[in-house]
Amino acid sequence: MTEQTQSAFTLTRQDNGIAILTMDVPGESMNTLKAAFGEEMTVLLDEIENDSSIKGVVLVSGKDNSFVAGADITMLDACSTAEEAMALAKGGQDIFNRIENMRQTFVAAIHGPALGGGLELAMACHYRICTESSATQLGLPEVQLGLLPGSGGTQRLPKLAGIQQAIKMMLTGSSVRAKQAKKYGIVDDVVPRSVLVDVASQFAAKSKPSRKAEPKGLVNKFLEGTAPGRNIVFKKAGEQTQAKTRGNYPAPQQILDVVAIGINKGMQAGLEAEAKAFGQLVMTPESKQLRQIFFATTAMKKESGVADVPPEKVNKVGVLGGGLMGGGIAYVTATKAGVPVRIKDIQPAGIANAMKYSYDLLNKKVKRRFMRKSEMQKQMALLTSTLDYSGLQDADIIVEAVFEDVGLKRKMVADVEQGCKADTIFASNTSSIPIAEIAAEAERPENVIGLHYFSPVDKMPLAEVIAHENTSDQTISTTVEFAKKQGKTPVVVKDGAGFYVNRILAPYMNEAASLILAGEPIDHIDKALLNFGFPVGPVKLLDEVGIDVGTKIIPILMDAFGERFTAPSAFDKVLADDRKGKKNKKGFYDYSGKKPGKAVDESIYPLLGVSPSKSRSESEISERCVLMMLNEAARCLDEGVIRSARDGDIGAIFGIGFPPFLGGPFRYMDQLGVAKVVERLNYYADKVDAKFKPAAVLETMAAENTNFY
Repeated sequence: MTEQTQSAFTLTRQDNGIAILTMDVPGESMNTLKAAFGEEMTVLLDEIENDSSIKGVVLVSGKDNSFVAGADITMLDACSTAEEAMALAKGGQDIFNRIENMRQTFVAAIHGPALGGGLELAMACHYRICTESSATQLGLPEVQLGLLPGSGGTQRLPKLAGIQQAIKMMLTGSSVRAKQAKKYGIVDDVVPRSVLVDVASQFAAKSKPSRKAEPKGLVNKFLEGTAPGRNIVFKKAGEQTQAKTRGNYPAPQQILDVVAIGINKGMQAGLEAEAKAFGQLVMTPESKQLRQIFFATTAMKKESGVADVPPEKVNKVGVLGGGLMGGGIAYVTATKAGVPVRIKDIQPAGIANAMKYSYDLLNKKVKRRFMRKSEMQKQMALLTSTLDYSGLQDADIIVEAVFEDVGLKRKMVADVEQGCKADTIFASNTSSIPIAEIAAEAERPENVIGLHYFSPVDKMPLAEVIAHENTSDQTISTTVEFAKKQGKTPVVVKDGAGFYVNRILAPYMNEAASLILAGEPIDHIDKALLNFGFPVGPVKLLDEVGIDVGTKIIPILMDAFGERFTAPSAFDKVLADDRKGKKNKKGFYDYSGKKPGKAVDESIYPLLGVSPSKSRSESEISERCVLMMLNEAARCLDEGVIRSARDGDIGAIFGIGFPPFLGGPFRYMDQLGVAKVVERLNYYADKVDAKFKPAAVLETMAAENTNFY
């Protein structure tokens, strides 16, 4: 055997004629593709091509945890023109085309994530073998950065997986696990990790395969195998994309166009269209904002709650309350963090509900073959339950998820202090009560902290970590690390009414309510905010959250901040009519009939004493609601409720679905110009209501012409 080392790549020749090409980027925890590798790869491929003793090549990662996690995105920020970005794509395409056209048989041996450029590299190889590990996943997530796959992915994935499956993966950016990848034809075999390289070497000794996904079933043969059928597929996908993106994201339509060019005009035309579209998308403001979010969340993953204070290890968790939130918190703790959870409730029914929450979610995964039954049983075994505090004495952290009653929460603090360890953390999932009030009678207030999740807990990525002034640094760091282990992006916020997310959401919702009372139709208001880019309109959101829950926070905010949080009296009438929203099938929307929750419940208008008619444009409606949110976000930053504009942007995007393509409230204000924001706020303060008066910090920034970033 001889070895030749070239920084990220090592070529090991073996006596059997199969060479092992190992990729191991120095100094990085995962492999990423960089532009600088182009020359190294060219030299290596020359060497392989000219060596007649090499019959096949196995491409393997030197990293223990991944194949290739994608391309290095920082390269894109260095591009100042679409042409430069297009050249990057072209460089990747050229290398991968060369691999595909090599004399030798190339096999990708995949363990761990093969994403973006990593999957594009694997697809350029002649065979792909992957491990059956749950860590192995394959996908093209570029759309999540406002881009399309730029190194041949739009052309090669449809050939392997078929057109419909390929565009589904590219439009959602979702990845598939090993078994699915085999079913879809993306990989040729799935094997235990211990034999990955051996099996890949056997494939490398074979001749090259012919590549073409054969559509299964008569309908698919028509849809993918005939020109009229393909037209239907692309037309339908285009309509669904438009309905989903509302024209706010350019990448999905470009993906469809580029795939269609490759199918209709051949690979070469497809690759040219792909590189051109990639270059254009890199320069769009949407992609720039989405890439900023990626960088921000990556940086946040590396930060600890308090610098220089390492977190304590959490080995056991207690959850108080078996409701929807308690069930969700127990689920992410057992399945994501892999830590044993003991659920306490005073009713056996509460415990049964919390257990069912996890069982239903896991069972769905088993049915869809995402997970084995044995794995489900292993995760369910981490959940135990109790009607008293037995078995909680050694818990490292207790998460309280009972209803919003400060007396009840204080009693829980006292119970935990009496029955658990001296350093057990008490984390309250309150959505509105200041943590200082919950800790007011605590013997060990340094252990009390807020840990506010968003519903549904298994889906929403944010957690607010709320420290009151006596919370210890150790408690903060341990809680932040715990939230990360649960798969959350934690944002540390200062204690106070509404914390950050609900505090900026309340004025936005109040403004939507004011517009209803001014006679604007409910669906017109919701559509305006959907078109602006929110995933759900404000009135529909109130129905989803529960009108009783959503309005409970208003008096707390009014106590703390006064007049500007006054809610329209309409809410009282709605609640008096026992309208709680989706949960009791009675709210602003109609939950009877075949399409529950789709149409407005027209009986709401006489109840509120209004007759609806559209008199304001969509842009005025969205501007008024969003300005109220922006104004409050600026105050939160000024008062130190959030640590930075970056944290405020991530909190709003992950907590309430602020449109990601706008980058968050602070990046959006920078984009508009702070002076413009102040001018519009003054306009509405003058024309509509004094509550629009700009925050002092915005007036100062406008005068000094400064930005948040």
